Amino acid sequence: MVQAIVTLGEHEDSVLNIIKGKYGFKNKSDAVNFVIEKFEQELLEPELKPEFITRIHNIEKKGRFVRYQNLDHLRQEIEHA
Repeated sequence: MVQAIVTLGEHEDSVLNIIKGKYGFKNKSDAVNFVIEKFEQELLEPELKPEFITRIHNIEKKGRFVRYQNLDHLRQEIEHA
């Protein structure tokens, strides 16, 4: 586990205290970890939307993707396109 010294402004400190109280965390470290986890889930790696997954499945069924036996076949098609 990594330890860090963090300097917070008054507003940020009060937000952490609110999160700590609202979710029943024992300390501010737990609140910070919670905020980081939420940020990661919502902004860094959002799940694919169901509509996108459906589109990809439809594309796979219709055959828009081409499978190549090896890299040479792909190169040949690119060069002769």
